[in-house]
Amino acid sequence: MKISVVSKKLWCVHKQLLLFLAPLVFLPLLFTLPEKEGKCLYVVILMATFWCTEALPLAVTAMLPVCLFPTLGILPAKKVCPQYFIETNFLFLSGLVLASSIEEWGLHRRIALKVLSIVGVKPAWLILGMMMTSSFLSMWLSNTATTAMMLPIANAILESLFGDLETLKQKCKSPEDHDSSAINGQTSLKLHSLPSEPSEKHTLSMDGMEAVEPADMRTAEEIRSESEYQLKVWKGFLICIPYAASIGGTATLTGTAPNLILIGQLKSYFPDCDLINFGSWFAFAFPLMLLFLFLGWIWISFLYGGLNTRLCFTKHDHRAQAEARAIALIKEDYRKLGPINFAEGAISFFFILFAVLLFTRDPKFVTGWSVFFKKGYVSDAVTGVIIVSILFFFPSQKPSLSWWFDPKAVNTPYVPLLSWKKAQDSVPWNIILLLGGGFAMAKACEESGLASWIGGHLQPLAEVPPAVAVMLITAFLACFTEFASNTATIIIFLPVIAELAIRVSVNPLYFMIPATVGCSYAFMLPVSTPPNSIAFASGHLMVKDMVKTGFVMNILGILSVSLAMNTWGVAMFNLSSYPQWAHTANTTAASPHVHFPSIRSTNATL
Repeated sequence: MKISVVSKKLWCVHKQLLLFLAPLVFLPLLFTLPEKEGKCLYVVILMATFWCTEALPLAVTAMLPVCLFPTLGILPAKKVCPQYFIETNFLFLSGLVLASSIEEWGLHRRIALKVLSIVGVKPAWLILGMMMTSSFLSMWLSNTATTAMMLPIANAILESLFGDLETLKQKCKSPEDHDSSAINGQTSLKLHSLPSEPSEKHTLSMDGMEAVEPADMRTAEEIRSESEYQLKVWKGFLICIPYAASIGGTATLTGTAPNLILIGQLKSYFPDCDLINFGSWFAFAFPLMLLFLFLGWIWISFLYGGLNTRLCFTKHDHRAQAEARAIALIKEDYRKLGPINFAEGAISFFFILFAVLLFTRDPKFVTGWSVFFKKGYVSDAVTGVIIVSILFFFPSQKPSLSWWFDPKAVNTPYVPLLSWKKAQDSVPWNIILLLGGGFAMAKACEESGLASWIGGHLQPLAEVPPAVAVMLITAFLACFTEFASNTATIIIFLPVIAELAIRVSVNPLYFMIPATVGCSYAFMLPVSTPPNSIAFASGHLMVKDMVKTGFVMNILGILSVSLAMNTWGVAMFNLSSYPQWAHTANTTAASPHVHFPSIRSTNATL
C-alpha cells in the first residue's frame, strides 16, 4: 500500500489515535514527578492536548476533571463539581441572556445603522464606523454574533458603493487576463455565502432608489485601477469587523470568556483580592480598547487604501456618486425600522440599568451602592441575575388600563420581553462548561501544589525586567492563541503566570491582566477565532491578507497593553508594590522570594 494512502487513512482517524496515544505518551509524568503534582500535571497536559487538537469537543474535555481528579486522588468530587457553576458563571450567563433579548428585538441592528449613518460612507470613515459599532456590540454580545450580524450589513453597503463583487473582479483583470480566461475556459469562483439571516440582504435593499447612471467616459486602464482600489477597500471592510469584535470583547468582564477566567482564578488563588470587578475592569480596559481600536483603524485604513485626500476634500466624481447611494441606502434602511417601539425602549432601559448598576456597585474610587448590604454578600453576579430575571415577566407591549374596561378589546396573549425558550437556545452552554473546567483545573493546580512547583522552576525569569516580562507574556499568549481557543489558552497558562508573579514578588495583576487581554488578540489566521473564520468564509479574503494585517495588529496590541499596564494600570491597581492580599498566597510557596526590580523604576525605559 502506498504511503500516501496510509497517511490519508491515518488522518481520517487521527483524533481517535490521539485519544488513545496521548494518555500513554504522558504516562511517565506519574512516576517521574512528586506524586500529587505529577498526577495533576498529567491531567493538565492531557486536557491541553485535547483542547489544542480538538480531539474531543472542547466542552467534553472541560468535563474531564470531574472524572480524573477524584479517581487519581487529586481533588474530591465535592470540591470539583461546584467549580462548574460559581458566581462568575452566573455573571456570564446573565450577560448572555441580556444579549439574547437585544437580538430578539433587533436593537443591535438599530444601533449599527445609526452609527453608520453618522460617520458617513467615505472608506476610512466607514471602516471606523464598522469598527466602532462592532466593538461596542461585542462588549455585550458575543464576538461571533456581532461579526455574523455586521458582515451582511457591510456587504450590502459595499455593493451599493462598488457594485457586484464578481463584476468588480472582472474589471480588475487586464485584457490579457480576459483573453487567457476565455482560451482556457476558466470562470470566476463564486463568493461563498455569508452566515447571515435569510432576510438580511433583502432588508438592506432600497426599493425604487436605483438611478440611471451616466455613461462611463473613463479609459479601460482608469476603470481597472479604480476597480483594484475598490477591491482593496472591500477587503479592509471585511477584515476590520472580526478584528474590532475581538478588541471590543476585552472592554467588559462579560465581553469574552478569558476575562471571566481571570476573575474566577483570582478568587481561587487570592481570595482577599477585591480590586477587579465590572466597574474597575471597564475603567482600565475601555481606554485600552479605544487606543487599540484607533491604532488598528489607522493601520487597516492605510493598508487598504482608506487614507487619502478624500477624507478632507469633497470631489464630484464616480466615487462621490457611489457614496451618495450608500448613505441613502443606510438612511432608508434605518427609516424602515420605524420609531423605537415599547419593547426596544424597555430593552434599552434595562441594558443601561444593567451597565450602570455593575459600574457603581463598588467602583473603588467612590463609595458604591453595595454598602447598603452586608459586606461581601452582593456581587456582580447578583446584579446581573436580578436584571435578567425581570426580562422574563416584563411586558413587550405597552400596558393599557383601558384594556381592562373595554369588553371589545382583543385578548392577545401576554408576551414578555424574553422567553425561556429563546434564552435557552441562545446561551452557549458549552462555553459555560468550558469556564467551569478552567476553574476546576485552577483549583486542582492550587491544592495539589502543581502551580507552586512550576513557579519554582521559573525563577530564572526573575532576571527579566518586569516591563519586558509583560511584553513577553502578552506576545507569547497572543501567538499561542492563534492556534488554540483563547479560553483554553488562558485556563492553561494563568495558574502558571500567577505562581510566577508570587515567586518573583511582583503584583500578580501585573502579569495576569496582560496575559488575559493578550489571549483575545488573535488576528493572523482564519482558525484563530470564530469571527476570523466567518470573515474568511466570505471567499474574498486570503490567508496572506490576514497574516499581513494580523501580524502588525498583534504588535500594536502588545504595545498598547504594555503602555496601559505601565501608565493608568499602575495607578488604578497599585501595581508598583507587592500587595498584602498576595502575601497569604506566599506562605504556600516552597522557597523564599527572589527580589524583583521595582516596576516604577522601569517605567522610564518604556
